[in-house]
Amino acid sequence: MLTTTAGKPVRQTNTQQVTHKTDQTISGKIWLPKLLYTALPYFYLVAGFIAFFATLYISEWFWVLPHYLLFSAACIHLGRRVLRRRRPPANSGS
Repeated sequence: MLTTTAGKPVRQTNTQQVTHKTDQTISGKIWLPKLLYTALPYFYLVAGFIAFFATLYISEWFWVLPHYLLFSAACIHLGRRVLRRRRPPANSGS
């Protein structure tokens, strides 16, 4: 419950209450087990390459082909980005 400068409580509307709860849920941290955390970028890379190679086995133009290519590009990009961000910084002084 919010208060004014005079200390009187101000009641939130239903919309404000839902928005506040949603903001807390969305911006909250996600805690993953260590094994899952370390395997996640490799999972992205493997899923991306599998989706890419699956497009090679589609013999003719099919409506799902662009979706496979887009999914594979997104997964490979995400996997590389996560791996690059987790890499320790290089020592430039030594």
